[in-house]
Amino acid sequence: MKRFERLERIRRMDPVADAVEIYRISATLEFPWDFARALELALYRTYAVPSIGRLLAETAELTDRTQKRYDDTSLLLDAVVEHGFASVQGRTAIRRINQMHRAYDISNDDMRYVLCTFVVTPKRWIDAYGWRRMSRHEIVAATVYYRTLGRHMGITDLPESYEAFEDCLDAYEEAHFAWDEQSRRVSDATLDLMTSWYPKPMAPVLRAATLALLDEQLLRAFRYEPPAPATTTVVRRAVRMRGRLVRLLPPRRTPHYGRQNWEIKGYPNGYRLADLGTRPVPGVRGCPVRHTGISAADPLE
Repeated sequence: MKRFERLERIRRMDPVADAVEIYRISATLEFPWDFARALELALYRTYAVPSIGRLLAETAELTDRTQKRYDDTSLLLDAVVEHGFASVQGRTAIRRINQMHRAYDISNDDMRYVLCTFVVTPKRWIDAYGWRRMSRHEIVAATVYYRTLGRHMGITDLPESYEAFEDCLDAYEEAHFAWDEQSRRVSDATLDLMTSWYPKPMAPVLRAATLALLDEQLLRAFRYEPPAPATTTVVRRAVRMRGRLVRLLPPRRTPHYGRQNWEIKGYPNGYRLADLGTRPVPGVRGCPVRHTGISAADPLE
């Protein structure tokens, strides 16, 4: 297989009708490492919105059980990518996601913003660091894919196009990114988790490298001291160099799914999708509004 043969195949497909398949090809064959890093960053961005960061701190899921929350989020989202929306696994995963969200008082605006990060952050990351830029077919397919996920989650007023998702994300961050002590706790716990995957002496270097990949807006919201300009330059050039090296390698022949990521540590003996995720926490305010979409009683629409 030639390096660009799969891209040529994508361009012959319909980015709307074949959105799930195109997204699966992009995420598991063309850019599996990049999608994993970009979706980590996408979720991390949401902590800088105080209403989101505070809720996560109150549930303690990302401060006391950080690895489990990371694993469960990755596995639930991955099940939909691998098996599709109509599959038993995809329906089970979305049902579990909805059950978790319905237990808490989460606004539609916050839910829509989180979905925006899933659409926009991977494109921005891949355009900056991937072995090639995303094609228009892939961008449209990713947008359709997450609009479908959003509808299944009962999120309303979804943007119609990638550009609208991007505008929504930028406007929401401009209006809502702010300092919050509990959000900073969640951010610190996440950085600690990421450095814990490597030998302990490397932690300070890895933390500095991670901060070097964050934009000024995020650093300011969390009140992190910006890395030295030289550090930022070196780190970003190194990640770009990785992309250039991947371009020289033979294309991946077998898909790599999120469940295969070595960063997932919590289920050495396997797992059941229906058992993943959080349960309501006493004392944390529940959601008074029943959202539409997939439910335990009606697993699809």
